Amino acid sequence: MSLKSLYVTHDGPVVQVRFNTPENGNAITERVLDDLLAVLGAVHDRPDIRVVVFSGAGENFCTGGDRREFGDQLDTDPTGAGLRTTGGKARRVCDALATTSAVTIARLHGQVIGAGLALALFCDLRVGADDCRFRLPELALGLPAAWGGSLPRLLQEAGTARIRELILTGAGFDAAQAERLSVLHRVVPEAELDRVVDEWTRPVVRRSASALRITKALLNSYASSSRLADASLLDAELMASVIAAGRTGNA
Repeated sequence: MSLKSLYVTHDGPVVQVRFNTPENGNAITERVLDDLLAVLGAVHDRPDIRVVVFSGAGENFCTGGDRREFGDQLDTDPTGAGLRTTGGKARRVCDALATTSAVTIARLHGQVIGAGLALALFCDLRVGADDCRFRLPELALGLPAAWGGSLPRLLQEAGTARIRELILTGAGFDAAQAERLSVLHRVVPEAELDRVVDEWTRPVVRRSASALRITKALLNSYASSSRLADASLLDAELMASVIAAGRTGNA
């Protein structure tokens, strides 16, 4: 698979996906979303793939959405149509991460910000280097906390009270706090990240493909059973509307 923003390797039942634009902090652009959709679509069609590991090249896992691209899209269409398209792709990527039958692992280091944190949260297992830094900067940037349906997932994984504080203040938090919030399952020195990924991968690849698929479906079903309505379906519309309004001075 030839991709511009990701470096993908395939070794038997394990696929490694590395965000590969360190020059911009592995920011999430529309190209990245297109490439992720291509990879996850291919994984969906390959039941023999049991594990997908996501990592980042360079100093950071992912520094969030590309705000310059937001501006370019608004220059092209001030109504925000391009932003809505990108927001829809973000939702499809997060849905694909949540529903793939493969076990997804986020291998985190450096900065994990905004959309990067959202993508990591949709992975089944998350390990971070002990010097990781996390942040939810959307409100401080004049944006709603609406990207890819990540807010319900974040509240579910980490708890409403603490996430409310982090979103409203925009305060950063470290790996130790991320582990206490269940944003991370494990925290280790960066040199040990691959060891933890391997510890998780080895037993998973031995599991029955059908049992693994059904178990993940059950986990997803039980996790969402208490949500009567999913307001995150409006994320793309909300994000585009707020950014467009801000550009025209109506925010």
